Amino acid sequence: MENMTRRAAMATGLALAAAPALAKDAKVGFAVPDGAADCHHHIYDPRFAYQPGAKLKPPFATVADYRKLQHRLGTSRNVMVQPSTYGTDNSCLLDVLVQMGENSRAVCVVNSHVTDAELKKLHAAGVRGVRVQFGLGNPVAAGEVLPLARRIHDLGWHMQFNMPPEDLVKMEALLLSLPVPVIIDHLGRAVDTTGPQYVTVRRLLDSGHGWVKLSGAYLYGKEGPPGYADAGAAAMGYLKAAPERCVWGSDWPHPDATSGRVAMPDDAILLNLLAKWAPDAGLRHRILVENPEKFYGFDAAKRPKPL
Repeated sequence: MENMTRRAAMATGLALAAAPALAKDAKVGFAVPDGAADCHHHIYDPRFAYQPGAKLKPPFATVADYRKLQHRLGTSRNVMVQPSTYGTDNSCLLDVLVQMGENSRAVCVVNSHVTDAELKKLHAAGVRGVRVQFGLGNPVAAGEVLPLARRIHDLGWHMQFNMPPEDLVKMEALLLSLPVPVIIDHLGRAVDTTGPQYVTVRRLLDSGHGWVKLSGAYLYGKEGPPGYADAGAAAMGYLKAAPERCVWGSDWPHPDATSGRVAMPDDAILLNLLAKWAPDAGLRHRILVENPEKFYGFDAAKRPKPL
């Protein structure tokens, strides 16, 4: 595997320079509280081979690169989300948890072939959920969702979903029936407060069963920076409905942008959206600190200061 990853590193060359993970020079415009968590980011490490059939093969973005982002934004906790690029091989994810320590959590990708021993190993390392996404290889089939949810229930895990709006809407009844909490990636891809995907996420929130990530504002709307107004409308709707079940994530290093599908966002601008969506400092504290503590099990008595 070492030779394979070395060849991959050479093939991508100066990848981060070509598609910089740290964008431009905007500044965060509010005081980021101690213990603030970035609840959605990825790591792509050249020591771990990409899946041969992966649809997204972004430039490498390592823990060292991510710590620079933390320093820039003022966040001090993080949740690594297993990217589709690695499929169900969580080796990189486990390595990240070792490198980043007690202020780090992760969301893995496993399917029905995972053993109970593997689940316990992942939990001990800091994993707190399973990601399910459609459209990027689908390593977890729709029929595996409920059986997996039953298996992870006793671990206190959740299930995280990323999928096209039409699939999200079709799966609404299943998501509402799962025996574990459900969190939806990237605003549910909603860009207004009337679309069917927004309605589905609202039903999840209103049930008390669902959470949503205030992430990916740059991915699906037509309105660009700095306001991302269409995605922002959905975000503010969610916050009004269930501020206690919303968390924020950067989506760094923005694999859809490095693939050229969308423009590369500025991470500070993405964090600054919270000042508009949640102008009250107490509400921002809830989103960045208290909600992640509840959902991912960070220790409220040990809120780390920014790097």
